[in-house]
Amino acid sequence: MDWPLFFSALISSTLFPGGSEALLLYRLNEGGNAVTLVLIATVGNVLGSLITYAMGRLGNAAMHKKWLRISEAQSERAERWFAAYGKPALLFAWLPVVGDPLCLVAGLLRCGIVPFLILVTIGKLARYAVLALPFI
Repeated sequence: MDWPLFFSALISSTLFPGGSEALLLYRLNEGGNAVTLVLIATVGNVLGSLITYAMGRLGNAAMHKKWLRISEAQSERAERWFAAYGKPALLFAWLPVVGDPLCLVAGLLRCGIVPFLILVTIGKLARYAVLALPFI
């Protein structure tokens, strides 16, 4: 198990900044197994998104602004995405800037956990798989 990759992916999919893609590419360049590394990164990244979802589901707006430092603009942008595109927008939870607040908004708006996990996993797995393609 590549714990540094797992935790990098987990942390980078919460509201903290991170760059698991760079570590994944480094590990792949070292000759690591592409399928294994993509799965490790995906599981960590989805778990991080699930933590963000839970913070939205269990928290309140005051907590999000004060403790998590989610700007009004980020929150509004994610809410607009979610309102316009609904649950399929979760396929883009891997995007910088919008992805993490999108997971938070999904929790706030009480999106079902099963559709959330399915859509987020598909999007994040696809992103890591595209990065790993040259190494297969």
